[in-house]
Amino acid sequence: MNAWIQRLQLLLRMGLAAGLALWAWPEQGAWAALAWALLGFWAYGLILALGFVALHWVNRAEPAGRPGLVQLLVSAWREFWVCERVFAWLQPFRAEAEPDHLPAQPNGRRGVLLLHGYSCNRGLWNSWLRRLRAQGHACVAPTLEPAYGSIDAYADLIEAALQRLERATGLPPLVVAHSMGGLALRAWWRRHGAARPERLHRVITLGSPHHGTLLAAVASTPNGRQMRRGGDWLQQLEAGESADFRARLLCVYSNADQVVYPAGTAVLSGTEARHLAGRGHLQLAFDPQVWVWVQAELGAAA
Repeated sequence: MNAWIQRLQLLLRMGLAAGLALWAWPEQGAWAALAWALLGFWAYGLILALGFVALHWVNRAEPAGRPGLVQLLVSAWREFWVCERVFAWLQPFRAEAEPDHLPAQPNGRRGVLLLHGYSCNRGLWNSWLRRLRAQGHACVAPTLEPAYGSIDAYADLIEAALQRLERATGLPPLVVAHSMGGLALRAWWRRHGAARPERLHRVITLGSPHHGTLLAAVASTPNGRQMRRGGDWLQQLEAGESADFRARLLCVYSNADQVVYPAGTAVLSGTEARHLAGRGHLQLAFDPQVWVWVQAELGAAA
């Protein structure tokens, strides 16, 4: 269902582009029609760029440092093309291209659970799944559905995925969670993990709105509203977490994250935090430095 939603969104973009082209062609000619079509198809890029520029002021008092305007425009350009790759190809059409990998017998290598964020699906992790499988690591990337339901609804799905990794490896897995996926993992912890913290080796969250995000103020879906800053759901989630659990978290964040801001909202107290300057929200899931950190965790002792 999630992939079909994204195909529909892509179809709407194409419909807007076609409509603008048909409107412009009779009076303005073919080249103008083409220009209007491209503007309609990629109009969200202008909104994206404005969101990045706003971070120059939104993050002006953040400990991570105020991002420069040139840095933000470069980040916006890179993020635009990552968005196109993810939302116009990987997630609508390639969500099932890379299967989960579960070796028939434990091979001494740690498994990895990959959790995507809001309005995404497992297609986000295709390159990760290929690389982890080539290294012999068990890896599971569930699609969190319903796409626009409560984050609490994902806890049982995550539990099932963790059990699959535990059976395949005999080791506690590494969890890599992007954006809302970090909150979904914390919701799983509240329901299933608190009694046995040793079930997790380490959790790396990438741009997760642990303290909410200003962007969620305009959200209308249940999981979007749960990500509002200062909301009851986030406060209840935080109240039930132990120091042991927090010590297992590594929060990766950026001062150029145009979805989760101000930047410090992606960091929980009692956790390790690492800052990647100038990365957009989706760029965090593809950054080479993140892969280096993941490899270090996979090589750590059980």
